Amino acid sequence: MQSEPSITSSSTGTGPPRYRAARVGAPSIRVQRQGEHWYLNAAEPLGSYPECLTDRLESGARMHPERWLAARRGPDGNWIGLSYGQAFERARRIGQALLTRDLSVDRPVAILSGNDLEHLQMALGAMWAGVPYAPISPAYALVSTDFGKLRHTLDVLTPGLLFVSDYGQYARAIEATVGEGVEVVSATDAGHAQRAVTPFDTLLHTNPTTVDAVHATVSADAIAKFLFTSGSTKLPKAVPTTHRMLCSNQQMLRETFPEFASEPPILVDWLPWNHTFGGSHNVGIALYNGGTLYIDDGKPVGTMFEETLRNLREIAPTIYFNVPKGWEELAISLEHDAPLRETFFSRVKMYFFSGAGLSQAAWDRLERVTEQYCGERIRIMAGLGMTETSPSCLFTTGPIMRAGYVGVPAPGVTLKLAPVGEKLEARYRGPHVMAGYWRAADAGLSAMFDQEGFFCSGDALRFVDPQQPELGLVFDGRIAEDFKLSSGTFVSVGPMRARVMSAGAPYVRDVVVTGMNRDDVGLLVFPRLDDCRRLGELPASANASVAIAAPAVRAYFSALLGRLNQAATGGTTSIARMRLMHDAPSLDLGEITDKGSINQRAVLANRKALVDAMHDDTRKDPAVIYAKGRRADEGGR
Repeated sequence: MQSEPSITSSSTGTGPPRYRAARVGAPSIRVQRQGEHWYLNAAEPLGSYPECLTDRLESGARMHPERWLAARRGPDGNWIGLSYGQAFERARRIGQALLTRDLSVDRPVAILSGNDLEHLQMALGAMWAGVPYAPISPAYALVSTDFGKLRHTLDVLTPGLLFVSDYGQYARAIEATVGEGVEVVSATDAGHAQRAVTPFDTLLHTNPTTVDAVHATVSADAIAKFLFTSGSTKLPKAVPTTHRMLCSNQQMLRETFPEFASEPPILVDWLPWNHTFGGSHNVGIALYNGGTLYIDDGKPVGTMFEETLRNLREIAPTIYFNVPKGWEELAISLEHDAPLRETFFSRVKMYFFSGAGLSQAAWDRLERVTEQYCGERIRIMAGLGMTETSPSCLFTTGPIMRAGYVGVPAPGVTLKLAPVGEKLEARYRGPHVMAGYWRAADAGLSAMFDQEGFFCSGDALRFVDPQQPELGLVFDGRIAEDFKLSSGTFVSVGPMRARVMSAGAPYVRDVVVTGMNRDDVGLLVFPRLDDCRRLGELPASANASVAIAAPAVRAYFSALLGRLNQAATGGTTSIARMRLMHDAPSLDLGEITDKGSINQRAVLANRKALVDAMHDDTRKDPAVIYAKGRRADEGGR
């Protein structure tokens, strides 16, 4: 590893910016081209890593038993901690209890819970006993009305035991989807449940007898957990995530960010554990490096972000993770909240975002407020990965620092760039890549892996500079989302969505691009309604239709359309029309995943009549905002 990367930034200034000291690796990258294919990997090999992730729990309990592994606020507002020593002992007890129930890879543990200490203990206990567990999205039970995705995930898993944090909260979903042959364990009193429910404490009272010997036989290739994909294209698929995948990826992280080994990382984190970023990446960082994860019960949604701010006023993270919306909200809060600044800036050394691209406007704002109050900047890091790669493949440790950059391969990862149409698809090989989906006969290996054994991600990448490929890569959208206009020219959906969301911040939540086989490009815009209400000087109670019809809101989006087209380079980047959507994407209809990712194809299929009307130039649609010069442009006024 080289010591520190040189960094360029889009911000202007009289000299290079100064960054807070943090150990960030900068691997030298080997680049090979064979015909139309590119191959990139770190020059130095990946170092050794443990056989099982739970080996880190055992060593942590031995080396620092009193240190908190995780903590969460209790009902009285005080933090309740789970130490490494406690976590290890409880994992042994829970593991023994699971062994007595004849659970296995064919009858795993399903977990229906948010992020909490009991959830973590169940996960560790299952791994210690060599029983896979599967965290299922609470949204499938609490937001969905037909429980379709919950029923699907349970059908795929065939669990022998279901753990729920609160039976009462999930009772309706459980009674509709969980058969009587599945034992249900609840962390809270089940009250007047319609079925037998085992108290969680019963598992903790089990005396560990044979479980340690069983754990000694758990191999690196044993399945630690099943994680479900977001289901953005079809129903969610189960990814068998082995101990080797988890441990190798954590070692990749540690070699990419040696700072994790310099001092135990402190995380304040809300990202859900049923997703790979929160549950594998972030929980893994704390456990693998002897750190502590403070569970944040807030999130960047409405008033819930106040809880995040409350936590960050008390607990100073050493590295902070969030999605772009969370970073946007935090930057605004840091500008006017002195107690928040005092704690948050006291020891944070790296910022990290995922889930979507951070707009350049939000990036620059975050850097301004950091530099203003710290006298230096803090590295804004990102990467690229997926559930199937447990999750990380690329990190932004190359010499570029700006929005859209996804960096270079981590140690141990071989990246192949293969031409697919007009783009280069990212394909991965390494110890962190799954072997195949679980019980998915319709997902043939030929569709997932190419002839050289590389996993085909469906993500498109392009070089920052084709003449200097070692500088790294930029995200270029999802290949399956791209389409042709009637002229036969391709529209690159991912970059266009990123451009619209960046230029439209903070008023644009998400965008679906329309125009397949049509003459021009259109947009379905899902706005941030709270921001639109403020822009329109409307009360918080104003409904969505009123908010998007406000004159100030219409004027803003009309001007946005003009700005976007002014910067367009041709017909495939020009936007002829946009429609502001008053109804949110539907989880039940597959228009949005439970983590908030838009499903372009599902939205277009479900709203075909609306899209047809928007592109019909024979009549004016008063709900549509037209670009100036269009035949129906008066309809947008």
